[in-house]
Amino acid sequence: MKAAKGWGMLWLGMMWVSAVWAQVPSGDERILAAREALRTGDRATLDQLAAGRSPHLLERYVKFWHLQNVLARPEPPDTARIEAFLARYAGSVLADRLRSAWLARLAKDENWIGFIGAWGGLAAPTDGQRCQHWLARERIGDRSALDEAAAEWMRLSLRAEACETLVGRLADAGRLAPDDIWVRFRDEMNGRRPSDLELIVRGLPAGEAPSAAELKAMLKDPARYLDNLRPGFARRRADVELMLGALGRLAVNDPRAAYARFARFNDALTASDRAYGYILLGWRGAQDHLPEAVRWFRAAGKVNMAAEQRAWQVRAGLRQGDWKAVRQAIQAMSAEQRGEGIWTYWLARAEQALGDADGARLLFERVAGSADFYGMLADDALGRPFTPPPDQTLAAETRATVSADPDIRRALALFRLDMHIDGVREWNWRLRDADPDFRIAAARLALDEHIYDRAINTAEAVDRQRNFGLRYLTPYRELIEPHARAQGLDLAWVYGVMRQESRFVTRAASPVGAQGLMQVMPATGSWVAKKIGMSDYRRSRLQEPDTNVLLGTSYMRIVLDGLDDHPVLAAAGYNAGPGRARRWRDERTLDGAIYVETIPFDETRDYVKKVMANAVIYGALIDGTAQSLSARLGQVAPR
Repeated sequence: MKAAKGWGMLWLGMMWVSAVWAQVPSGDERILAAREALRTGDRATLDQLAAGRSPHLLERYVKFWHLQNVLARPEPPDTARIEAFLARYAGSVLADRLRSAWLARLAKDENWIGFIGAWGGLAAPTDGQRCQHWLARERIGDRSALDEAAAEWMRLSLRAEACETLVGRLADAGRLAPDDIWVRFRDEMNGRRPSDLELIVRGLPAGEAPSAAELKAMLKDPARYLDNLRPGFARRRADVELMLGALGRLAVNDPRAAYARFARFNDALTASDRAYGYILLGWRGAQDHLPEAVRWFRAAGKVNMAAEQRAWQVRAGLRQGDWKAVRQAIQAMSAEQRGEGIWTYWLARAEQALGDADGARLLFERVAGSADFYGMLADDALGRPFTPPPDQTLAAETRATVSADPDIRRALALFRLDMHIDGVREWNWRLRDADPDFRIAAARLALDEHIYDRAINTAEAVDRQRNFGLRYLTPYRELIEPHARAQGLDLAWVYGVMRQESRFVTRAASPVGAQGLMQVMPATGSWVAKKIGMSDYRRSRLQEPDTNVLLGTSYMRIVLDGLDDHPVLAAAGYNAGPGRARRWRDERTLDGAIYVETIPFDETRDYVKKVMANAVIYGALIDGTAQSLSARLGQVAPR
């Protein structure tokens, strides 16, 4: 009787287990259920799914997501399971990601021995992780850790909490040289949003550091701070640095007002500090397109400048048509900066304008032949309009090898399940050390699978002078071309914008909310929809390719109409707003390349260069004719 009862209980238990597992999803559903459980913090479901096994390509992701969740729990994690995963999948992107999460947990638990033991194997440690590693070593008595950190601190990002703590330790230990501290202070002040100033000056000797109140007053109202300066302020270095900091902050918004104040007391400064003040004025004045910028830079004299400041010295000369100033500024650059294609091109233009045709030609030849903005302009100067070479061929065996590669197949499975970010990570990880033929075959496979951004980026990483048909794709043409034609838009330019905006990812979304193929902002989409009479517009429709392209091309037409039908102005307006593109014109006609080079926003300047170079390549591919970038840039009419 007892035996019968025992077998009955066993049978009921087996039936219960079978019923439970009958409810556990399998295949793609299992992967999606695990991802959703991670997102919602559903511990029970993750525990249940991780307890099972499946032959699915993405099975390791279920284990990974489970361990991520385990590391986020308050109770101590099972170290053996983490180490087993790291050992089993050593060298994979998931092992690298899990190691990062494991290190963060060890640091949170202040398990410094464990942290140091788990440190090895990270592919590319962040500044925050490196700082945490130095702190861990210092906390177990490794005195060399602070020496190493002190040698690196000038290049470390202080945005990470661990780096803030580390710099505090370096300051308290007296490991930071005062001159280095002030150099770092100036670097921080030159940023758009200076922070960490109290931390930076903390390592100064007692009595030499500015107070928190002084720093706050300087940042809050730099004009008032400068107006309140009294004679004799220059006796303390901290006061000089705060004055220069306030000058730089005021010059960001009003260079002329900054100069008016600087002129009152620059005689009290040393020659080097006075030169630095003129550099700040010239730099910000050039970004405001002020004619005085050339003079301010000249007043700084022959001194060292940061690479960005020297670049703006060149741009100040370009904007004023002062080719001697352009040549002098480029010749004053470091050899490394002067050798960049951009400055070689502008030096060639300066030599050409100053009458040295042979010298100009030699310089143009150094840049020509490169399918980028300045390479194309140099080719134009030499009478060689752009024509793309034929794409390279690949052996069938290489394509078969790539198609069968387990890491590539795993990435494709992630893309298929709409896990784009994970797919990109897996894809890029596999291609880190791949040879060129493997990469091109992978790019073609991505194209076959309609994963356009991977096709473009993968081919581009191989060789920027080849494979234009693969790098400059024209997907959705049956959708895009009718809209471009209806708006009277150049199809090559539309594709140039779209390639730069989204790489043809239909669900692309930027951090500021732009969406879809043409990265239309929701507010812009709503405004354009009203303008064209679209009554059923909803924000969610920006993810629909047809709606996105309709609104994007309609907006391009509106922007063009308001900016002289000029593609350079419209590209700048599409990125930074039509009002800014209009203000960046001059009181006289500008060479289109000079307008582009003197756009104040780094992002927009780079964007316009790429869009216009894209349009040249697309024009050559679509029309089958040689193309000139100079002709597309043209001249920009006065305000």
